[in-house]
Amino acid sequence: MICPHCGYENRIEASSRPIVEYDFQQALETIAQAPRNIPPPEIHCPSCGASFHFKTSLHAGRCPFCDNPVLIDPEALRPIPPESLLPFRIDQKTARQYFRKWLKSLWFAPSSLQKFAREEGRLKGMYLPFWTYDSHTETTYSGARGIIYYETREVTVIENGRPVRRLQQVQKIRWYPVSGTVSRYFDDVLIGASRTLPRQILDRIAPWDLENLMPFDERYLSGFESEAYQVQLAEGFDQARQIMDQIIDQDIRFDIGGDLQQIYRKHTRHLHTTYKHCLLPVWIAAYRYRNQPYRVVINARSGKVAGGRPYSVWKIAATILISLALVLGGGYVLKQSGLLDQLQSGVVIQTPYPELAK
Repeated sequence: MICPHCGYENRIEASSRPIVEYDFQQALETIAQAPRNIPPPEIHCPSCGASFHFKTSLHAGRCPFCDNPVLIDPEALRPIPPESLLPFRIDQKTARQYFRKWLKSLWFAPSSLQKFAREEGRLKGMYLPFWTYDSHTETTYSGARGIIYYETREVTVIENGRPVRRLQQVQKIRWYPVSGTVSRYFDDVLIGASRTLPRQILDRIAPWDLENLMPFDERYLSGFESEAYQVQLAEGFDQARQIMDQIIDQDIRFDIGGDLQQIYRKHTRHLHTTYKHCLLPVWIAAYRYRNQPYRVVINARSGKVAGGRPYSVWKIAATILISLALVLGGGYVLKQSGLLDQLQSGVVIQTPYPELAK
């Protein structure tokens, strides 16, 4: 890691320390015994000696007096410190290129947006907190398997103004009661532990190369902001369980088989559930356009971009008007040429342009 201002190199040796999965139930017991409402510690800048406080959600940032990077021991803010992280792979210059490319790809964006965001948008590097959950699941269920079959029956239809009797195939479904058990192992179900950014945005910059997680080292945080988790461990698991339930439903339907499936009841047991607390890197661009704030987030590993954007009402209205004009203009040309009347009457006419006749 190299400082872009002074050229100082922060060399961090690769660690061979293994990344540990922790028992979920034991962690809940530990959290229940931890003291609550701990005030944020006072920070003393090692460079200028100033004393100040960070926001309660930050444990890494910069001194407001001398801009020196400052770190707080994560355990001073939360009972569960981060144990692993993914370092920044994309620097600020490259992130800005991804940001500009994303701006150019936006449909119906105001013409001045790219220039405005380039001048007003500021990229800030930040480590965001995440939980990952592993769990062995066993789900018992009861439901029904639907088999489609057809019956032939005589029906009356109207043809040329007259009732006519015809044979018709009618679809039926025969249901059979079923029950069973399905099992699945979930590995690294990722849940954002920040409330600073909407979950939809965090989901849209996935995936993450979690196989490259490295043991936590506070030196990686130097020069960046780092956020403490705001979504608690148990709340994060509730969100992870919703994701698991969707996949378990698919497993149950596959196990039921047949043409259609119904699930009446299910019960899932989570066995040997473990978790990790990790930090993942993003670049955040925040800007205001016509008094409306927008935030854009860039995955600092893959360059994937997601965020809010304004729309140009004039461009949307112009597109609609042009489309209407083309439709009405095409209809007028067909009407004037008489081709529309011929098409409506079903008569094929000869024309010196065969492709038009087709």
